[in-house]
Amino acid sequence: MTQSTTAEALQPLPALARKHLPDEIAERWIGLLRPGLRLENATRARTGTGTGTAPVVGRLGGLPELPENEEWPVWQGQGPLSFVASLDCAVLPSAALDIAMPADGTLAFFYFDGQLDDGCAVVAPDDPDTWAGARVLYIPAGVPVTERAAPEGIRPYPEVALTARLETTAPYPWHPVVYREFGPMPDDHPVWDEEFQEAVWGHFDGTEHRIGGHAHPVQDAVEYEIARGALGSPPWDDPRIKEEALGWVLLAQFDTDDDADMMWGDCGALYWLIRPEDLAERRFDRALFTWQCG
Repeated sequence: MTQSTTAEALQPLPALARKHLPDEIAERWIGLLRPGLRLENATRARTGTGTGTAPVVGRLGGLPELPENEEWPVWQGQGPLSFVASLDCAVLPSAALDIAMPADGTLAFFYFDGQLDDGCAVVAPDDPDTWAGARVLYIPAGVPVTERAAPEGIRPYPEVALTARLETTAPYPWHPVVYREFGPMPDDHPVWDEEFQEAVWGHFDGTEHRIGGHAHPVQDAVEYEIARGALGSPPWDDPRIKEEALGWVLLAQFDTDDDADMMWGDCGALYWLIRPEDLAERRFDRALFTWQCG
């Protein structure tokens, strides 16, 4: 990605901040922005304007390709997980990100989506007994793989090829990095101004599949949910939660998507977060999962 292309991708949110916020606060808020990769339907992207022939970086749905010695992920006592998405790390333009994504290999995401039990079993960050219901598999480059048929009772999602484009992502207004930068914050702090927040959220539209950057929550900051689960589910007012939340970054977010026939609750989204040190060491088994819906 060229420097000019990167610069163009990073402009809209700083401009909004400088328009709506006092100068000093605007610059501090701009410092909280992070680069992310927006994953888009390849067919739609190529029929749009300005996208050219962006390479396919992965896909939603379909059937996964797994090594011979890799079992299809199963939540013991509940059943097999559904295949959500895979990403080709060698094609993903992750050099533009501020997290240490693999330079090659494949990431595959699986989730117990309720097909087998009509949604009775819920994967939740505050219940370690459910964590097996969401998995990230990393398949190193060069490892032979074969396409796997879906287990009995699992209907594969329609396959949707994905492209990626760089975008700047903003923190949720009550994200822990906002409190760290501006706290203590009175109720009328400019960052919480309704007009400014509407302008920021209006910048993001459509289906929000994302790699890296700030998560786009449906409800509250997903980092708090993950942090509380990692700490063993203390009371929500435990001050350790806010500090722990600063130690997690978004790995991947997969939104409700009509093209892939994916509906997470009531128009919700799936989120996988990871500690930067675990990402650097390729310890994807330590990623934690949460989901939110409207």
